Amino acid sequence: MQAQARSISVRQDEGVGFMRLMWLVFAGMMLVLAQTVTAHARGESLAPLAEQISPAVVNITTSTLIEGQTGPQGIVPEGSPFEDFFREFQDRNNGDDGNRPRRSNALGSGFVISEDGYIVTNNHVIAEADEILIEFFPGDGQPVKELPAKVIGTDDKTDIALLKVEASGPLQYVTFGDSDVARVGDWVIAMGNPLGQGFSVSAGIVSARNRALSGSYDDYIQTDAAINRGNSGGPLFNMDGEVIGVNTAILSPNGGSIGIGFSMASNVVVKVVDQLREFGETRRGWLGVRIQDVTEDMAEAMGLDKPGGALISDVPDGPAKDAGLLAGDVILSFDGVDVEDTRGLVRQVGETTVGKSVRVVVHRDGGTQTVLVTLGRREDAERADEGDEETSEAPTEENADILGLSISPLTDTLRTDLGLEEDAEGLVVTEVDEASEAFAKGLRAGDLITEAGQQKVTSIADLEARMEEAREAGRKSLLLLVRRGGDPRFVALSLGE
Repeated sequence: MQAQARSISVRQDEGVGFMRLMWLVFAGMMLVLAQTVTAHARGESLAPLAEQISPAVVNITTSTLIEGQTGPQGIVPEGSPFEDFFREFQDRNNGDDGNRPRRSNALGSGFVISEDGYIVTNNHVIAEADEILIEFFPGDGQPVKELPAKVIGTDDKTDIALLKVEASGPLQYVTFGDSDVARVGDWVIAMGNPLGQGFSVSAGIVSARNRALSGSYDDYIQTDAAINRGNSGGPLFNMDGEVIGVNTAILSPNGGSIGIGFSMASNVVVKVVDQLREFGETRRGWLGVRIQDVTEDMAEAMGLDKPGGALISDVPDGPAKDAGLLAGDVILSFDGVDVEDTRGLVRQVGETTVGKSVRVVVHRDGGTQTVLVTLGRREDAERADEGDEETSEAPTEENADILGLSISPLTDTLRTDLGLEEDAEGLVVTEVDEASEAFAKGLRAGDLITEAGQQKVTSIADLEARMEEAREAGRKSLLLLVRRGGDPRFVALSLGE
């Protein structure tokens, strides 16, 4: 028994030693791993990458002739008691020629995209410029090289401009990368000429993607890499030295970088640059509809399973009308791609070739239909201003209070008072209960209701019939098409009990 006990004790000692050995090995492995993570966290120097791509980054100086001012405009309000004082101050600084035309200079950044001298920058950097001078960053011991540039084309919707210089030899250039594969947290480098201080490099990460600021075609990469005034038009690089964005704007309370900068995504820029290079202008596809997002209550009112797609609120003369698309249709798919919202549809249509015939799948009357539409050109549509006028008899009915709204049939007097076209039809909102859902959703006196339940309404009886049909169909909301100042939008109102 004692021998057996000793044998067990020895095996236990061996087990404890083995466990200690394993813990030592594990601790050693964790130490090596921690050192590796720390090394990666510190990162290698960005100097080799900066040296490789910096020759393609340029300073841009613009010069604009400004007419002379007759007074101290922009300094004090006209008629101010200090006006005479500031006029004397300007005269002392400008001499007798204080009112003569003068030149104003501005600075920005850009980058070379081809060896034959094509340069990308922001449109606002060169807008209204009389002269554009490109300054190339010198290498070690090399003199500064300056070349004049001409404008090939501009696009104010994405704030992109394409310039061209004539050089004596091939220029160093950079290429565009795929901005869609950039991930939040990826390292990026911003280069340019911040605050006129000359060539500068800043590093950071991708903070967010798919940001929209103000335009229909916005697709910004947000970064905390320092971007300041003068960086506009400069490139945002990934760690492979590819341009994934054009530095365009910052969000700041004081005009300086606080780590919220925006670069237009390269996959948008590439399409614009290709068109500017080929045509000198953009050629975007045009569907010819007014659209809005589908909310949950709108989806319920139209019998959709879930919100999504783009609801057509108006179909003026154009490709969509010619193809048979209707107000009230919900575009679910465009050219084989599902439509999530209006922003995505606008971008996709704009990036589609003018004249292409595309299949558009819409939700209509409880089912889906496919319509073939041949796209027009947005730029042509924006220049056009056409309209037809017809007269119609005005109905005469009494007012009614429905869904928190006081509603009146449209009369000739109301058409004149509201500035409506002679062929306008519908029901006029004369008053809105401020405690109602209708008021909370933005309906106001003067609005014109032209459709209910995706059918035209010209009388109060029409509206009441649409409400009853919706209740019989088991729906809790009624979809109204409302126009204000000529602009249409859909609003879903609860039918109540």
